[in-house]
Amino acid sequence: MDSPSQPAASAIDPKLLARVVKGDQQAFSQLYDQSSTLLYTLALRILGHREEAAELLQEVYLEVWRKVARYDVGRGTPVAWLITLTRSRAIDRLRARGARAQANESLDGPSAVQVADRHPGPFEAQADQEMRRLVGQALSSLPPAQQEAIELAYYEGLTHMEIAARLNQPLGTVKTRIKLGMSKLRETLRDSWDQGDRA
Repeated sequence: MDSPSQPAASAIDPKLLARVVKGDQQAFSQLYDQSSTLLYTLALRILGHREEAAELLQEVYLEVWRKVARYDVGRGTPVAWLITLTRSRAIDRLRARGARAQANESLDGPSAVQVADRHPGPFEAQADQEMRRLVGQALSSLPPAQQEAIELAYYEGLTHMEIAARLNQPLGTVKTRIKLGMSKLRETLRDSWDQGDRA
């Protein structure tokens, strides 16, 4: 799937999506090769089942093939669009199967940092492994309250109100924790990527 010379998901060129819009199957194959590892890891983290994550990935790429013309380069990078699409579909699945009880149990499971630090598979591009390591480090550098709120929002798909109820915290406190945590993650990751560009 990936080779050492292949660019990481973070480096997907918007021109590649433009070729997919025109029905270029080779471009679609390149898009899959560059992004599938990252999207599968995200789906697996949210859903907790390999088969379901693989099935979701098929649905996501089918939707990408059909709706790639809706991608707007002005609203974000290609990888951000793919991540948002995957996360939304995974959360839809969680809600559809009524997995609230399972979501409560998963709090005792591995944290996002532990998942980010797992041993990479043989097909993962080195750059994708590095990106996951950087995200894991950035997430683990957050204060525990911010980290917990972000994990509940992004990996379990809870709304701010649901997080406030689960943590028995005021809604404003939860919103502030998520906002501050995301701001710190963005700053930390930007610094890491800027250093990588200079290296």
